[in-house]
Amino acid sequence: MTTPEWAPEHEVTAELASTLIAQRFHELRGAPVERLATGWDNTVFLVGGEWVFRFPRRRIAVPGVEREIAVLPVLAPRLPLPVPVPRFAGEPSDDFPWPFWGARTIRGRELADVRPPDGERAALAAATGAFLRALHDPVLARDAGGGLPLDPMDRADPAIRAGRTFGRLDALTALGVWKRDEAVTAYLTEALGRTAPGGDPVIVHGDLHVRHLLLAPDGRAAGVIDWGDVCVADPAVDLSLAYAGFTGAAREAFLAAYGPVPPEREAAARTLALNLSATLAEYAASTGRKALLAESLAGLRRAVGE
Repeated sequence: MTTPEWAPEHEVTAELASTLIAQRFHELRGAPVERLATGWDNTVFLVGGEWVFRFPRRRIAVPGVEREIAVLPVLAPRLPLPVPVPRFAGEPSDDFPWPFWGARTIRGRELADVRPPDGERAALAAATGAFLRALHDPVLARDAGGGLPLDPMDRADPAIRAGRTFGRLDALTALGVWKRDEAVTAYLTEALGRTAPGGDPVIVHGDLHVRHLLLAPDGRAAGVIDWGDVCVADPAVDLSLAYAGFTGAAREAFLAAYGPVPPEREAAARTLALNLSATLAEYAASTGRKALLAESLAGLRRAVGE
């Protein structure tokens, strides 16, 4: 049996997290620790009802954890939505071989869990577009982007991303959750002949999808989390959310707040939207996450629609 890509190399339990935190941060000794969320690369715990701690699950995530610790305190004051700001940074030890960090919690639920109707996403979309306009400011890249890698996962390259998506869709078909869609196949086939957009790179979140945008109880944007893939790249890397998460009037509101997106950047963003949606859908189908599966499959349809 093939080991899933998201299988942990180190699984941190609530008990271990409590021990590691108490050893390093005495003010948090005795605070209750409960598992909050699990992703491909990190396990997240709520500590004392106030702090969120992220522990890597796989070695590949460690450089991202280190970037979050270094960069998020610089980015946070420059952005219009809350992002995590590491307050506690844990060093590797014999008990746990990798760094980890804790920040004050951002209250909200993942877009993938809330799943508001498409027709009720305009305010959320507008706030997200304005957030990305600030994040993608070239001045911010000059001020804070010097130590960040350049698109290390080639997410702005539509040919590469399209080529990696066909297998994901085949897996979804084999799992019985997806029927082949001619519009999706045609778009990906065309994308195989496209090149990455030109232009100067900006700071990007790097993995901005429906799990990483948090919603407040009123449906508005509450914050943006999980910055392990922060890097410098073409803005298309983040604009994929405009096409996977929004459609119709909501997408128009996003783009009105963000600004013009040239055709080659739109094509790269749509291609990445297909890739991320297919990847999330395979993960969700394989791990029993029904809401994420439904949202990700909807993202595939949105990405090739208006």
